[in-house]
Amino acid sequence: MPPLYRKWKFYPMRILLISLAITFLGACSFVGFPGVYKINVEQGNIVTQEMADQLKPGMNRRQVRFILGTPLVEDTFDQDRWDYVFVKRNGNKVLEESRLTVEFEGDALVNISGDFMTPVANAPDSAAASEPAPGIPTGE
Repeated sequence: MPPLYRKWKFYPMRILLISLAITFLGACSFVGFPGVYKINVEQGNIVTQEMADQLKPGMNRRQVRFILGTPLVEDTFDQDRWDYVFVKRNGNKVLEESRLTVEFEGDALVNISGDFMTPVANAPDSAAASEPAPGIPTGE
């Protein structure tokens, strides 16, 4: 019968090799594998300048939702504010980002702010701007 000390002779070496393998695998996730393709990820609402230009003061919520779509963020505590956010990323790198905030007073559009400059902030007369754009439902 062979002596038992041979069985435990390579035990510390096994522990060392396993811990080195775990360390190296963890380092690979931190640095990243070279040549790995990362896809572009688009999240949020795509809002264009043409869509923002269609917004007029006095439009109701239904008309705004028809033009811009369902907002990404509807604040529970401030239901008169809708946020449209769009982010395009490649891994952790942000390629494109845009924001548009729409504010209502009651059921009427009163303010637009964000990355898109619209005639809402510069419109001096609200009577001419309160007419809905052609082809947009009035909600009546």
